Amino acid sequence: MKLFELEDRDQDDQIPFDVIEDLTIFMRNDPMFYRKTFFPAMSDVSDKMDKDDGIDPVGILRPMVDKGVDSYCKKFAAHKRPQDLFTDDDRVQVVKKIQSEELPHIKKGMYKAVK
Repeated sequence: MKLFELEDRDQDDQIPFDVIEDLTIFMRNDPMFYRKTFFPAMSDVSDKMDKDDGIDPVGILRPMVDKGVDSYCKKFAAHKRPQDLFTDDDRVQVVKKIQSEELPHIKKGMYKAVK
């Protein structure tokens, strides 16, 4: 293999879509991930907002996003390491995206745990 072939290979290895958007959609639509990880994290945020606890969305949602990255990579990109596919900045952007999109649902009581 020649050096220029390695460069071409790296360019072909680029993902042709927005991984942040794709990860967000995956976390909401994968039934197992949603039930075991996404909903409980959103429910936790909802409970803390109800109690007026000072919440740190990044602190609460980041572990969920990290699990989402691992699940996503196992399912769709087994040939890539999660840290290579999603940078730290990408993960923070996913947290902010979920926070902004889910806040109205939290305020409406969508993530209340059934007792």
